[in-house]
Amino acid sequence: MCDEFIHPGLVTDTRLSRRSFGAAALGATALAATPAFAQSNAVEKDVTVTTPDGTCDAVLFHPAEGTHAAVLVWPDIMGLRPAFRDLGKRLASQGYTVLVPNPFYRSIKGLAITGTANFSDPDTRTRLMGYRNAMSDEGVDKDAIAYLGFLDAQPQTNKSKKAGVQGYCMGGSLSFRTAAAVPNRIAAVGSFHGGNGLVTKDANSPHLLIAKTNAAFLVCHAQNDDKTQPTMKDELKAAFAAAKKTATVEVYAADHGWCVPGSAVYNQAEAERAWTNLGNLYKAQLA
Repeated sequence: MCDEFIHPGLVTDTRLSRRSFGAAALGATALAATPAFAQSNAVEKDVTVTTPDGTCDAVLFHPAEGTHAAVLVWPDIMGLRPAFRDLGKRLASQGYTVLVPNPFYRSIKGLAITGTANFSDPDTRTRLMGYRNAMSDEGVDKDAIAYLGFLDAQPQTNKSKKAGVQGYCMGGSLSFRTAAAVPNRIAAVGSFHGGNGLVTKDANSPHLLIAKTNAAFLVCHAQNDDKTQPTMKDELKAAFAAAKKTATVEVYAADHGWCVPGSAVYNQAEAERAWTNLGNLYKAQLA
């Protein structure tokens, strides 16, 4: 598990503090501090989702009016934090009901990191990977079912429309698992710098789940991940073709973590290109 991705290391976000995590004004402040994310009037609400393994703290976003297709967002190894609140709010402003969970709720509530965090620091890495390793495949699948069930129970969700799932870093493989766990609901999957964990030699490799899904895929791969495992993109393309699934697999001119503001390798131009491609996928599939 530890070697499934190349993490950018340093993540700096002055908004990270346990005191401010649940503040109602956090979303607006975060958006104003992130130039790439336009201001939004989407509704933001801290929620609790009941799962078979406990209760998960999460954030729900939706437009102020109407019903909309549901989208689940899996954060990266640094967990649910202001950058992902920004992302969820931006997505909701484009017409979706969005849930961003704390993937590590089994281990910790609230922020997994505070202030400036460096994944290259052994203690930080060990702690975060401990949180990740507490998420078994069975647990992730049960979580995915619970999260989609929660979204479908919201009055802002249009259940006649298919749902989407997107993930960053470790969230890429979790998105593959979600599509396989809830194939009747998930019609679109976005993986952003999902790392080399998308294709492994293990029996639980995410790419082996593709045939169990009913979704179209967008896989945006980091150039340094590609350098580490140059055959992965071709193996993914072959798996999608064998399963007769619609998929775009592309290596972006940016390093692992480039889509998330606050990362040392954030690349706004390539992040916006990935965001545009995701928007096109959702427009085509979430009907």
